[in-house]
Amino acid sequence: MLAYLHIPFCDSKCHYCAFNSYDNKSPLKKAYMSAINDQLRFELEHRVIDTQSLTSLFIGGGTPSCIDAAWYEPFFALIAPYLSPNAEITTEANPHSATPSWLQTMRTLGVNRVSFGVQSFNAQKLAFLGRNHTPSTALRAVENAFKVGIENLSVDLMYATAHDTKALLDEDLRIACALPINHISAYALTLEENTPFFGRNDTLNPSEELARTFAASIVEAGFPQYEISNFGRYQSRHNTGYWLHENYMGIGAGAVGFFNDRRFYPPNQIETYFQNPLAKRTEILSTEELHVEKIFLGLRSNVGILTSILSPRERENAAILLQEKKLVTIGDRLFNLDYFLSDEIALFLTR
Repeated sequence: MLAYLHIPFCDSKCHYCAFNSYDNKSPLKKAYMSAINDQLRFELEHRVIDTQSLTSLFIGGGTPSCIDAAWYEPFFALIAPYLSPNAEITTEANPHSATPSWLQTMRTLGVNRVSFGVQSFNAQKLAFLGRNHTPSTALRAVENAFKVGIENLSVDLMYATAHDTKALLDEDLRIACALPINHISAYALTLEENTPFFGRNDTLNPSEELARTFAASIVEAGFPQYEISNFGRYQSRHNTGYWLHENYMGIGAGAVGFFNDRRFYPPNQIETYFQNPLAKRTEILSTEELHVEKIFLGLRSNVGILTSILSPRERENAAILLQEKKLVTIGDRLFNLDYFLSDEIALFLTR
């Protein structure tokens, strides 16, 4: 089982961000950190059967590093007995707020992986995206995490922006590869509603050739691709758990939980969450919905899909895709050979 903690606070909102996060509710931080402990206590009592059964904890946001590291201590005290001895414990971090002391305290609490929201090492591109750090700040943050002994480090890089050229992306990758990292997440800029970028026609570079070239360059640099947006000599246990359709707890405002055939949705609004941290909306998924999800998730990653779960019609469609060399069979699983076409392949397979 996995656990996810959502921190919905940011020092500033990026121009592309549609995540459940707020840059104007800092006074609520301390009360929020108390409320998540109430929810966590309930979830541990009702969802987790055995101690040491959580294989991964991921702290995301928002910006986890804009919360005082000491304020995480009660949360870690509650969850520690349920974490397996080799659990992956990841936190996202913004280079601007991930100070050496913050990183050191988080490592002391048990964090063994940090994912930095770098996006680019180009100053003009960072300003365009609305990021609040500089290239040098990003470099120092990653190096500081390595110095305090956090062994698994990742950086996010964004592509498909109007600023992107092959030369710019090559330089971003070159700088990233010089850092002590073993993982890169590469995301295409998308235009989301209710963001400053939405509705503008000067923000994207839609070149598929540039996107494919960038992905290939990351692989050539020594970071094998194991999912449409993830590359690494180290493969995130948490990411893989999602694609394997494992159960996960979702702690915090806007976090999502999943258990067997149900999804649980706590309130998005921080103030509503405060009123009752245990409140949630439940969605019951049908057998068919779960089946389709397994196919979509498996084909966008190196998890693949078991051939035994396919219906007769899906087996016929799979045979066509195998003949066209869109899929390959290894053992009892089907694997996608082109992550950029993962959704299209899944749609064809399940039609």
